[in-house]
Amino acid sequence: MMNTNTIKTDCKTCNSHLADLLLDADYAAAHPELEAHMAACTECRTELSELRATYALLDHWTAPEPSPYFDTRMHVLLREAQAAPREGLWERARSFFLFSTGRHLRPAMTGALAVLMLIGGGTGVGIYEHNNAVVAASPTVNDLKILDNNAQAIQQMDQLLDDSASSKDDNSGPPS
Repeated sequence: MMNTNTIKTDCKTCNSHLADLLLDADYAAAHPELEAHMAACTECRTELSELRATYALLDHWTAPEPSPYFDTRMHVLLREAQAAPREGLWERARSFFLFSTGRHLRPAMTGALAVLMLIGGGTGVGIYEHNNAVVAASPTVNDLKILDNNAQAIQQMDQLLDDSASSKDDNSGPPS
């Protein structure tokens, strides 16, 4: 019995070779693993047969003949287009932006976005530095801050010493 993952992997491989199998009759004989998978897998076999049927229909299809008045109608349309007044600047710009791919505008747009990012980044840095500006404090204020920090540190040390002394009293016996 075949594993489901093996079948799906083989189906992926087979699907990637469907065009070769369809267009070259000797391709399946050159690749026996594809031929074995086609014999085992009904989905891939069905897809290949449907593609062959589609190609058979396309082989029998013929293009319709153009109407006998096609050339005269085409000449009339060309003369009308030549006689029409030339588009103005705004109409040409509008049709350019509506119907062009814009590939030639990409470098200009990239440069414009880079400039915008530089301006925006510089503005953000300026705002950040402005909000975090350090105000020079007087020496007295600095001394009071140092004393307050020292007092907090001494208080925390006293708490640690009290906790360690009380834990020694509780655990006076040997550890077990």
